[in-house]
Amino acid sequence: MPADPAHGTPAPGTPTRVTLTDDGPVLVHGPVEVELPDGRRLRSERAVTALCTCRRTRRPPFCDTSHRTRVREENHS
Repeated sequence: MPADPAHGTPAPGTPTRVTLTDDGPVLVHGPVEVELPDGRRLRSERAVTALCTCRRTRRPPFCDTSHRTRVREENHS
């Protein structure tokens, strides 16, 4: 069964692709369910979900690009 390009859904049996970025979020390709420390589960149906690694986000566990603001501030020093 082929992937659904409209939703980024991989074909069954295809491993989930996770991309690590140098100074940004972890990118998970395809639908994902994230289990939080308190046991709650959040689901994303996006083609690519960005998970925050810098802990600056206002939407945990999802990245809101807050890491970009911090980098710009450091570059102006």
